[in-house]
Amino acid sequence: MGAVPDEWMPEEPVEIPITGELDLHVFRPNEVSDLVREYLAECRRLGLRRVRVIHGKGTGTLRTGVHRLLEQLPEVAGFDWPASAETGGWGATWVRLH
Repeated sequence: MGAVPDEWMPEEPVEIPITGELDLHVFRPNEVSDLVREYLAECRRLGLRRVRVIHGKGTGTLRTGVHRLLEQLPEVAGFDWPASAETGGWGATWVRLH
């Protein structure tokens, strides 16, 4: 697989709506850490204290990385995994913010 053509790369950052749900499926692994940090900070700023992070089931690599990051962030009061079957099961984690 080759490099991404320049015309596919956005010139400006892409704005993600802050809804209390972050689906990581469409992002590259190297984007996830900064994205999760910034998204949770913005949720907190907006008063959202419960956020669902959708990391998928897959091999568990993304989930493990997300959980390690959550353990390090001072704004994270805790997290629950797996989510209920209705909200993503093994493919999602609920995050509680201070």
